Amino acid sequence: MENYKKEFIEFMVDSQVLKFGDFTLKSGRKSPFFMNAGAYVTGAQLRRLGEYYARAIHDHYGLNFDVLFGPAYKGIPLAVAATMAISELYGKEVRYCSNRKEVKDHGDTGILLGSKLKDGDRVVIIEDVTTSGKSIEETFPILKAQADVKIVGLMVSLNRMERGLESTKSALDEIREKYGFEANAIVTMEDVVECLYNKPYKGSICIDDALKASIDEYYEQYGVK
Repeated sequence: MENYKKEFIEFMVDSQVLKFGDFTLKSGRKSPFFMNAGAYVTGAQLRRLGEYYARAIHDHYGLNFDVLFGPAYKGIPLAVAATMAISELYGKEVRYCSNRKEVKDHGDTGILLGSKLKDGDRVVIIEDVTTSGKSIEETFPILKAQADVKIVGLMVSLNRMERGLESTKSALDEIREKYGFEANAIVTMEDVVECLYNKPYKGSICIDDALKASIDEYYEQYGVK
């Protein structure tokens, strides 16, 4: 595994963004792990996070795009941090954009925050994690309703490696087939288990045998067949 992936996994744990226990996900599934990008709360954390996203976006999609779109609410700081990091690391100026949950009817009216979208804009969507593809079902029509944009791809921080709501394929594979754009992640859950299973980490074991068994059981039920 590449060093930057190990660094990112340890960064998620250190930031208490990746947790292990008993969680109910937005999809309704019961999971032994949970990833919450809302737990990145300091300037240093957001700077590092933006750099990891910028590197992954550059590796997968290059720099031939115009807008980073972060769906409300968790996608907003992700888009801002990654936009700044792309400028600093690669000298490329891209625009940040997000949506409001409710349409604003006064002042700066409309549903968008940040940059407006224009016909011909090439857009990369940035999110924390996609479990079932449900969030893209909400985001895709919002983007298409604003302008005739080209969606280059989706970038998430963690690929949970489980099937979507509509088939036995993974959520990211479902997105690729349904919407026609690429979907990638900085790391996969397989990377996480490889990095943390039965390995000392700051005086403890993040994934011991019992937790590994719970993760395996979860993937028996929801993993890609």
